[in-house]
Amino acid sequence: MSNDSSTTHSTRVPLTATRAVSIFGISVVGFMTANLVPIMLVALIEELAFPATAAGALLTGSLLACAATCLLTSRWASLDGRYVIARSGLALSALGFGAAAFIPSVPAVIAGVLLGGLGSGGAVSASGAALGALRNPDRASGISGFANRALVSVVLFAIPALGAGMGSAFGLLAGLALAALFTTGWLPDRPAVESPAVAAAAATSPAVSQRKTTIAGLGLLACFALWALSEDSLWAVAATMGAEQARLDETGMGLVLSLSTLGGLIASALIGVAGGRLGRTVPLAAALIAGGALKFVSGMVTDPGWYMVVIIAWNTIYMLSFIYVVATAAALDATGRWSAPVLGVYLIGSSFAPVFGTSISTAAGYTTLGMVLSGMTFVLLVPFLIISRFSVRAEAAQGATAPETNLNQAAIA
Repeated sequence: MSNDSSTTHSTRVPLTATRAVSIFGISVVGFMTANLVPIMLVALIEELAFPATAAGALLTGSLLACAATCLLTSRWASLDGRYVIARSGLALSALGFGAAAFIPSVPAVIAGVLLGGLGSGGAVSASGAALGALRNPDRASGISGFANRALVSVVLFAIPALGAGMGSAFGLLAGLALAALFTTGWLPDRPAVESPAVAAAAATSPAVSQRKTTIAGLGLLACFALWALSEDSLWAVAATMGAEQARLDETGMGLVLSLSTLGGLIASALIGVAGGRLGRTVPLAAALIAGGALKFVSGMVTDPGWYMVVIIAWNTIYMLSFIYVVATAAALDATGRWSAPVLGVYLIGSSFAPVFGTSISTAAGYTTLGMVLSGMTFVLLVPFLIISRFSVRAEAAQGATAPETNLNQAAIA
């Protein structure tokens, strides 16, 4: 069990240095495969002569395995099994990706990449469940997003310096999984469901029922998967759309990648510092509206400079929306019932994004793609905001933190 025994039989706990290292570190490692797909793809093709389609299929299989494991273990992670899931998942990731990195055999690489994906899903669900145990879900999710972007940036910088091959791409990930394995004892315990604060709040807050929370949680997961599909569909065709529609060259696209990462870091840092002071529903509404508008505009921009501005701004806004949705999932239930599977459903939607984006753009053009993707965002806006408003009441009813003090948020919630 956890070394952090002070959190047992309590409601949400404050974020400490050890909890931050454990939760955010395990989350980043679990989600790192998705960030390293381009580099892994190149390594498989160049070092092991994988056909491009076979390499893509293998990595897609790894991501789907990660998503499936995350969803299958999320209920266990929200109960008392998060330590077992985290340790088992990280061990499998280290073993699988380590084998892919250092055993020059195609069967070993295939098995290792799939095994690594399975392990990553356990790490994602365990860290997501632990995120729900923290006070101020907005701040915790913001810091988590910042840690994710920062560590990914370091890894993406280190791999080319080491040589973008199997040893660096998969070996570095195996090493990170092994290092995170030693931090699992710092994960916060599952708060007691029947703690006095929760029981008293439930008695005086009949509107926040378990049935309504379940409906809100399931709705959030479904919306998040569809939102991931719309967001990553644009990202999947961003380079080709930039080249064909706006005459953007490789140097410009490289600048877009760099500045998008910087924008994500700034956005997540701002939420981490602000915490709940900005509210949750109003910022989420603003981010979704702005993101939808930018997706609409992206399909029409023909100037390379303006195209870069639109894509960078959209990527920055994307991080804001992502963080607030994760915070909403964490706020719904302190046990992590919804924050555990939230990244798993995101991966499900993301896995189908390349074929969705390319199919629409090929059949109907980039302008139509922008309209479809922005339309999806505006349709999802309504349920997202309803669930966000409900999460504020649910969080308060659990005796976790005081309700949001932002006047605009108070008016909406």
